[in-house]
Amino acid sequence: MGRKLYVGNLPFSSTENDLFNVFSEHGTVTSARVVIDRETGRSKGFAFVEMGSDDEAVRAAQLLNGKQFMGRPLTVNEARPREFDSARPRVGRIDGGIRY
Repeated sequence: MGRKLYVGNLPFSSTENDLFNVFSEHGTVTSARVVIDRETGRSKGFAFVEMGSDDEAVRAAQLLNGKQFMGRPLTVNEARPREFDSARPRVGRIDGGIRY
């Protein structure tokens, strides 16, 4: 397992400091990032936490997966690399202002 963990089923009101505090009870937290929707500025309900070592990440995932956090059961597992779907249209002005 890698050091980076996916944390799902977060309340929209949770902050990076909240995550840092909970995960630091189980090891060294090197980063905690709540994913924010660009359009609304609101949390998307999931985050990524990076632990100091693989062992700490494994321990934190085992102990926190399913644990109640701000009234909701957390989903904690190893973060997978982001996959890009070539069939999905990309949004952005990559080639002279054409959006596709």
